[in-house]
Amino acid sequence: MAKKKTTTTKKKTPTKKASLKVSKKNKIILGSLLILFSMALFFSFVSFYFTWQDDQSLLSEFANRNEQAKNLLNKFGASVSHFFVYKGFGVASIILTVLVCITGLHLFLSLEKKGLLKKWIWGLVFMIWISIALGFLADTKPLLGGLVGYEMNDFLRDYTGNIGVVLILLFGLVFILVRFFHFTPEGMAQFFRKKTSTLKSELESTTKEASDTVRDVKESIKKTEKEEPIVLDTYTHKKDIPPLKKEEIPLDDFEVTVPVEEETTDELSMEVEKIVEEQEETDNIADKLVEDFGEFDPTLELGNYKFPTMELLDQHGVTGGITINQEELEENKNKIVDTLKNYKIGISQIKATIGPTVTLYEIVPEAGVRISKIKNLEDDIALSLAALGIRIIAPIPGKGTIGIEVPNKNATIVSMRSVIASSKFQKAEMELPIAFGKTISNETFVVDLAKMPHLLMAGATGQGKSVGLNAVLTSLLYKKHPAEVKFILVDPKKVELSIYNKIERHFLAKLPDSEEAIITDNAKVINTLNSLCIEMDDRYELLKHAQVRNLKEYNVKFKARKLNPNDGHKFLPYIVLVIDEFADLIMTAGKEVETPIARLAQLARAIGIHLIIATQRPSVNVITGIIKANFPARIAFRVTSKIDSRTILDAQGADQLIGRGDMLYTQGNDVTRIQCAFVDTPEVAKITEYIGSQRAYPNAHELPEYSGEDSGTSIDVDIADRDALFRDAAEVIVTAQQGSASLIQRKMKLGYNRAGRIVDQLEAAGIVGPFEGSKARQVLVPDLVALDQLLSNERS
Repeated sequence: MAKKKTTTTKKKTPTKKASLKVSKKNKIILGSLLILFSMALFFSFVSFYFTWQDDQSLLSEFANRNEQAKNLLNKFGASVSHFFVYKGFGVASIILTVLVCITGLHLFLSLEKKGLLKKWIWGLVFMIWISIALGFLADTKPLLGGLVGYEMNDFLRDYTGNIGVVLILLFGLVFILVRFFHFTPEGMAQFFRKKTSTLKSELESTTKEASDTVRDVKESIKKTEKEEPIVLDTYTHKKDIPPLKKEEIPLDDFEVTVPVEEETTDELSMEVEKIVEEQEETDNIADKLVEDFGEFDPTLELGNYKFPTMELLDQHGVTGGITINQEELEENKNKIVDTLKNYKIGISQIKATIGPTVTLYEIVPEAGVRISKIKNLEDDIALSLAALGIRIIAPIPGKGTIGIEVPNKNATIVSMRSVIASSKFQKAEMELPIAFGKTISNETFVVDLAKMPHLLMAGATGQGKSVGLNAVLTSLLYKKHPAEVKFILVDPKKVELSIYNKIERHFLAKLPDSEEAIITDNAKVINTLNSLCIEMDDRYELLKHAQVRNLKEYNVKFKARKLNPNDGHKFLPYIVLVIDEFADLIMTAGKEVETPIARLAQLARAIGIHLIIATQRPSVNVITGIIKANFPARIAFRVTSKIDSRTILDAQGADQLIGRGDMLYTQGNDVTRIQCAFVDTPEVAKITEYIGSQRAYPNAHELPEYSGEDSGTSIDVDIADRDALFRDAAEVIVTAQQGSASLIQRKMKLGYNRAGRIVDQLEAAGIVGPFEGSKARQVLVPDLVALDQLLSNERS
């Protein structure tokens, strides 16, 4: 009985399977239905993007036969498209029509169902990825990515941000390429190799064809030369005139010139080969030295040098960033809109960007509004906002908007610590990176001094010039090793830069005989500038022999041991000349300072000497046209008038700044508003103390020696040739303790030329010192007793 039961069950199972099978006819019918349905979906989806706005109101009235939709498939197409495209996957929904069509073809043609499931899985993966990608790229247009793409993007952004979404999409792309298209790096390389090989073969075939055609042309020319040439009559241009025979051609008029081969080609090639061989030999020696000893490292002499730490800088102001006052933003926005409405200026859009001290309101005016009309309302908007001073940028470069900069009621201090610690400064691959502060969009502003190449800082007294200089020097101290950069500091005020005395043997450069590295005496400034000109000429000579164009290439070549130190080559550090209160220097020294400064400004860029000049107002008598033309990078702190702003920046705006480090920076193109980073004097003192406490070089970096040209030299050495009034003039000078020709003119009623000659004789006798520009000469004899003794010693 048990065996019979088992046999009966085995017979019944195939009958059940047979009943579940779909017949071929049904497959054809179902397949054709799916193909046609996919076509209907395709046309409705495509039509939806053109008619969805008109059909939006009809979605709720599907049963109403009187209403007609504009979709190609009427109300069915409108509702299906709304579900799949708008509420679904957007443009990617077209993949669904392809999948339905493929399924229909499988049924219609009775194909194997083996790969159909895989196609559906990959199709859905493609559909989801494209939906999310389009939702990310066009988040303001949810139709492209559909509601699924829009919501997925919104969800991912809440947890990972924009960068996280991009990374997820890139991973999805890599996954699809590897799994579906079987993409591998080796396959990509092979593809490029095949392409290059095919290009080579095509080029070779074209060259062969070209050579064949040239050969054919030559053969045809030879054939035509054997035949009698057709001669045209010069007047009638007819062919019926018989040509001259070979015997009739006058041989006397026929000249044949044989080109002479150039004999110098072999010699030149031999010389070139010789130079190349010599260069290869030196390169091989350099490569061996690098292999044995490594590249030359200029920092090894101070190998244990430690860069300043972040703890030396204070965290001024709010640590959590900028505080947003929503009420202030809304109030300012409404006041700007109302003020412009009063003058019948409509706004289509307004956006606020909050900075540390200033908020930028970007407005898009309505069509037909003149920009100049808004620009002229600067004072009216400032009055309505009750602001210290607003600045209108019309239009903002690179954007189709007008900017209105409004000072914040509660300004945030930008600390030097936050700027130095930023990744933008830490990862800056620049030769001389300088972090000035933060822009209106709260981004750290970092520039390369080596590319400026010189910087002019100007602004009214007490607006932040000295803090700006400290920010520049602090940036370089945090980024560069003492072997890589040297500073020459000129401080006529004698108190601003004296704090850097502690790093004299690390970072400062000076003349060989000078005791103090920070220059405060104007006479030493002149000698230092002329010494820098000598250094510049020496460096250019080294660059010429090294066959390089700039300092960076020279140092790279020297580090690679391709330049011999026995030939005078050495590692060249950057030199940064900082001059505070340049106007005072010009007033006291004049042309003697102007000439070397102009030379350095014009020529010193390539050899790594860069100038930073600070002055209150760069007028024509302080900074001439030649100097100003070579200072494209300029910083303007707050000034008192628009004329001063134009003088500094060649544009308005500096008069509308709010002070306390608020500045405008330009490098010849756009003007950028920056809040200068604040670094206090105690912080700079801690940094210099930290550096100065470490092991240093034996001496400060020495500049070339310069012997100044004295205006009054010892021409009249002979005592017999002295002026008759020499003794009287000497007594006047010693009594007054003031060595000047004008004093002798007044006291002794002499002319200028005679007084000048007497001063030269007094200098030759050692009674007065050398010429010091507009300053009076130093009197070297203290009293009349000493004068008598000096003159009696001369006679004896």
